[in-house]
Amino acid sequence: MAIFSNKKKYATLSVTSDSVNDKKNDNKVVLKESITNSLWIKCTKCNEIVYKKEIDANNKICPKCGFYFRMSAIERINLLVDDGTFTEHDENVLSKDTLDFYGYKEKLELSIENTKLNDAVISGIGFLNEIEISIAAMDFDFMGGSMGSVVGEKITRAIERGLEKNIPVVVVSSSGGARMQEGILSLMQMAKTSAALEKLRKQGLPFISIPVNPTTGGVTASFAMLGDVIMSEPDALIAFAGPRVIEQTIRQKLPDGFQKSEFLLEHGMLDIIVSRKEMKETLYKVLKNLLNV
Repeated sequence: MAIFSNKKKYATLSVTSDSVNDKKNDNKVVLKESITNSLWIKCTKCNEIVYKKEIDANNKICPKCGFYFRMSAIERINLLVDDGTFTEHDENVLSKDTLDFYGYKEKLELSIENTKLNDAVISGIGFLNEIEISIAAMDFDFMGGSMGSVVGEKITRAIERGLEKNIPVVVVSSSGGARMQEGILSLMQMAKTSAALEKLRKQGLPFISIPVNPTTGGVTASFAMLGDVIMSEPDALIAFAGPRVIEQTIRQKLPDGFQKSEFLLEHGMLDIIVSRKEMKETLYKVLKNLLNV
């Protein structure tokens, strides 16, 4: 059963060749303006009013207190990939309301209009210095970065491109979990992405997972925690279920900082916590060591 389309919204599955994408916009990512048009932003940590351009110029980090604002998928790719080297793939894969879930079509259309994206992930090929990588980045602003069939398909295709081109795969995750409007179909993406990563492992190609704030639910329970190296940013929320649900289930008070990246690093679930400004250079060093280049 097809639940996504490469041609138009809510149509059946049909794969569009790269030549069609080339005609559309030369298959290059188009930089888009932030949804927020405000000149000033109030930092949620220090409550200071900060000039938006100052935050943007500082890699979305508050210059007053160092708080990390959320980045879009395009900003993530621009942070990690060399300028002018990124070629987007599968941009026209669109979700279909297979279950006829109430209000889903309208929410999809609104998210597409607000974010200027077709779904909650952007994927393609780019270069990190001299290293060619297959990269995907999730966007939390698109329905909470929820993983529906399209997100799972695009992540899987990104992994398969790594296999095909014999290059490492990098995925930046930011998600609230599986997309409830697609029911069991969204949960199956956990198995599909994990199976693709097993093929990558058998071929001996590195997979670097970068879960950032927030990464939760089915994404955490699948590909986000299957990296050969798992990197994150300071104070990032990385979890499966929320702390309140866990406390109610086990009837115990959770420790301070539970589910934050520092806690996960201390308990062996993360390999590296690195500042956003050093993320690209650190990723390059990791890949260089893994590839022996």
